[in-house]
Amino acid sequence: MGAAVSNWRLARAVSRTGQLGVVSGVAINTVLIRRLQDGDPEGHVRRAMEHFPDPAYARSVLARFFAPGGRASTQPYSYCGVPSARASLDSQRLGVLGAFVEVWLAKEGHNGEVGLNVLEKLQLSNLPVLYGALLAGVDYVLAGAGVPRDLPLALDRLAQHASAECRVALEADAAAGEPVWVGFSPDECFPTLARTELRRPRFLGIVATASLAEYLLRHATASIEGFVVEGPTAGGHNAPPRGALRLSASGEPIYAERDLPDAAAFRRLGLPFWLAGSWGTPEGLRRALELGASGVQAGTVFALCAESGLDPALRAALVDKWLRHASAERVFTDPFASPTHFPFKVAPLAGSLSDEHVYAARQRVCDLGYLRAVVRGADGQLIYRCPAEPLEDFVRKGGAAQDAQGRKCLCNALLANVGLPQVRADGSLESPLLTAGDGIAQLREWIELEDGELRAAEVVRRLLAPSD
Repeated sequence: MGAAVSNWRLARAVSRTGQLGVVSGVAINTVLIRRLQDGDPEGHVRRAMEHFPDPAYARSVLARFFAPGGRASTQPYSYCGVPSARASLDSQRLGVLGAFVEVWLAKEGHNGEVGLNVLEKLQLSNLPVLYGALLAGVDYVLAGAGVPRDLPLALDRLAQHASAECRVALEADAAAGEPVWVGFSPDECFPTLARTELRRPRFLGIVATASLAEYLLRHATASIEGFVVEGPTAGGHNAPPRGALRLSASGEPIYAERDLPDAAAFRRLGLPFWLAGSWGTPEGLRRALELGASGVQAGTVFALCAESGLDPALRAALVDKWLRHASAERVFTDPFASPTHFPFKVAPLAGSLSDEHVYAARQRVCDLGYLRAVVRGADGQLIYRCPAEPLEDFVRKGGAAQDAQGRKCLCNALLANVGLPQVRADGSLESPLLTAGDGIAQLREWIELEDGELRAAEVVRRLLAPSD
């Protein structure tokens, strides 16, 4: 769920019920240093850092980023480097530490299992994140938003402290040439950790179709333990419809029957699978089990829980809009919002980038770069570009001006969602952009919200309650 919405608090709350709590690995190095710059008021980040197996490095990060009492609200956050195929050791080390902290805190104080979710699209920064999660004892790794065929083998190698690499997906207009790989060497980043015993987590591919699952099983060179099957009603990024893109009268991608999960095809694969995308209800869970699934993945309802990482004011606005009142608005599947070219579910909310006036007022900037695409230029050099960056920069790098229309900077918006917005030179803050699954409107049918906040343990209890 975005960057730090499914954070350690939420994952721990779910795991303590006996279910699988999952933390997000998206932008985790930036999440780490911004929490430290905000003073880590409850001391949780610093407590986890005390357990990092290279204590000297953890102390150096504290000395560099920790601000006792927190930075001034007008002071911009410091950065930790932009991902690239040859990322600095400093950026990689922060990715390792950030993932370690998140998983360690999620696993603290109980024996439940914890997973880590990464986006295949973030190939340039995923490997250090995986290694940090392994150091903290992560039990599962889930990966989607692309074709994660290299990650199972990477987990095998990282569990042995060996170097790992992943192919970088180049944009379709990239010049021909040898494949581009991004690598990560644990020995280069943390040579003192080679004797730490690690356990290889189970790998779950997040897919939209059985054909993609079959492709992964054929081409992955290490074990895959199951699949999360996301339909087109799931929050966040959706797989595009198969075939030529067609839009409805409202401007949304049109999905057909063949875009829906085929439970029978997944049963034939013989591996466990979980259904996602409007299945996270008591009735959805019952139907999923009847179809042979091992369970469901629920996202939106947990994002509305008190333990989620959403900024409390934003979470309260969403709860008020969809749980306390029946909003006439609905989630919009925007085919152009995301710079990744994947459709993105936008939950409309005043003051967010879903408001065209707010979007138009924002000055384009690309200073985090997690979602930048990689292109090989005619001279063979790699070019990093994003359709949400300043238009003149995007065009100069070979991008088409029309492809930049309507694109929104998800990197900055997702961090604003969790209360970590960057401060701009004029004193303004980056605006959020909320997402939710289509099923958010149906949550009122089984969530009996009282005056108190929604809690993750209560959601699990209601999901598992026997039907009348």
